Amino acid sequence: MIPFNKPYLTGNEIRYITDAHARGQLSGDGPYTKRCNEWLERNIGCHKALLTHSCTAALEMSALLLEIRPGDEVIMPSYTFVSTANAFVLRGGVPVFVDIREDTLNIDENQIESAITPRTKAIVPVHYAGVACELDTIKTIAGRYNVAVVEDAAQGIMSRYKGTALGRIGDLGCVSFHETKNIIAGEGGALLINRADLVERAEIIREKGTNRSKFYRGEVDKYTWVDLGSSYLPGEIVAAFLLAQMERAAEITAQRLKLWHLYHELLEQLEEEGSVRRPRVPEMCTHNAHMYYVLVRDLETRTALIRYLKAHDVHAVFHYVPLHSSPAGKRFGRCHGQLSVTNDISGRLLRLPLYYELGVGGVTYVCELLYKFFSVSFPERFSYAQVGY
Repeated sequence: MIPFNKPYLTGNEIRYITDAHARGQLSGDGPYTKRCNEWLERNIGCHKALLTHSCTAALEMSALLLEIRPGDEVIMPSYTFVSTANAFVLRGGVPVFVDIREDTLNIDENQIESAITPRTKAIVPVHYAGVACELDTIKTIAGRYNVAVVEDAAQGIMSRYKGTALGRIGDLGCVSFHETKNIIAGEGGALLINRADLVERAEIIREKGTNRSKFYRGEVDKYTWVDLGSSYLPGEIVAAFLLAQMERAAEITAQRLKLWHLYHELLEQLEEEGSVRRPRVPEMCTHNAHMYYVLVRDLETRTALIRYLKAHDVHAVFHYVPLHSSPAGKRFGRCHGQLSVTNDISGRLLRLPLYYELGVGGVTYVCELLYKFFSVSFPERFSYAQVGY
């Protein structure tokens, strides 16, 4: 059985968790949380990193920091996870759904400016599959209209745009450490703050609206409720697990890239035959191999292919139901344009298994099944029998 995803353990997770317990502090902002924050600040280059219990929490904090109020509009793609929209809807914001590009499946930067109105408060580019959006253009538009940019970099840890880490370029960045991501904590995330003027309030919002962080630094003699907020901290067990992953982030990324490029090589002929379309990665983007997907002819083909792979013990899955077509999306948001690419792509995209321990043989086996399904001869030199699967 080849699952779609399999969480990878580096070997230090349990040792760090045991140490966190021995230190006697399992609530938030202990030594492991601080070390994770420092890793993010060092490797991403953000002004301040605050570990959260999820990327959803980081997005919700972003909405609070930007003071989203009822009726404020936030531009985003429809082809994304519900948290991207929910975080702003919770504050009364209105998601404005813009179509995606055919190549990267990221928000189409050329359609953003025409979606801006006097009520627009933010643009939320989502870096799909760890491939960066066209951030230079997005930042220029945001500056022209004085709106914020919140990078939804849930899938983007260890990815870069023109050499700069994702999450470092917008006013705020949000990353995920969910078990389906490259670097994991089961659940977990972080808010990356690139504006010094937002740091103090972000600490307060994260600590239930109190100035507790200032109290622990000795800046006030007691802490109290001073602003809106919630409990967005992770516990030390989560942070301890995550630190073990962060220490091996380069190795994990390298292995995933090896498998991603193998998929890309093996499926080249299938693309030339017109059976699938492989992912596109622009030159200025350095991606992290978060996922490998293919686009097939239509929904019927995808459904049949999923069934075929499952019959051969391979779990492949589709991805988002576009938010604009969902009941809540229709209720809380609005569309800008027809979203024709989103509608088309969402029914044809199939994600293939990709995880650290999948191995060369696993990738080869999956690819051979794809060739058999489409009745195309698999290149003999790549047979999984040859690599000992």
